[in-house]
Formats: sequence, structure tokens, C-alpha cells
Amino acid sequence: MRDVALELRSAVAEAGPRLAAIDDGAAQTPRAEGKWCPKEILGHLVDSAANNHQRFLRAQLLPELVFPSYDGDLWVARQGYRDRPWSEIIDLWQRLNGHVAHVIERVPDGDLGKTLRIGSQPPSSLEWWMRDYVRHLRHHLAQILG
Repeated sequence: MRDVALELRSAVAEAGPRLAAIDDGAAQTPRAEGKWCPKEILGHLVDSAANNHQRFLRAQLLPELVFPSYDGDLWVARQGYRDRPWSEIIDLWQRLNGHVAHVIERVPDGDLGKTLRIGSQPPSSLEWWMRDYVRHLRHHLAQILG
């Protein structure tokens, strides 16, 4: 899974300076009425990193893992990302994803086919979920960075 870990590290490295160039005020401004601001989007990606770290590690330990989903809107609201300094959210996101990449690259090949089911979503292989994690991350970065 070195390719997925490398893609994740590259996405974080490419986005880091671009995120840092956004001032705190702009990071606090919603993209549109009823939409998350960049702080909240990146906060959602922090939550995603924290949840997926657990999923990726636990899935290696069992033949099949059923993991709960989470309400992204509720998590973002309860944690108050909009009120945190932008630089702190960026740093937390970068560090968590560095660790997630480390975990991904250490998954033994024999565990990649283990089944992981999240909430009501259909079960998929651990490998599929790890690749989807990077896709999800890039999707939300595009919302912030265009």
C-alpha cells in the first residue's frame, strides 16, 4: 500500500502551503449559505483522519469489522472548528494524515482483503477503504482550494 501512502503524503504536502496562504478570516467564511467554511471542511478531514486511523488499524485485527458511521455535520458543529485558529487545524490535519499514511504503508498484504463495513454502507475490502479515504480527502481539499 505504499502507493496509497505516497498519494496521501503528496496530497498533504501539496495542500499544506496553499492552505497556509488562506488567512484566518477567509478560512472562517462559508463557501455559500448553509455550507461549511474552510475551517469546518478541514475540521471534517481531521475527523475523517481520526476515524479512519481506527478503522484501518482495527480492520487488520479481525476477519471482518463493522464500524459505526458518524454524523459529520454534528461532529463539526460540536467541535467548533470555526472558532479554532486556522493554523492549528492545518497542523493537526497534517500530523494526523502523516500518521494515517504511516499506518497504511505498514498494512500486510494479507490483510488488504479483510472486510470493513461502515454504518449502512456495503462491505468493502480494507484496501478499497484506504483508497477511498484519499479520494475523499482530495474531494474536500478541492472544495477549499478549487
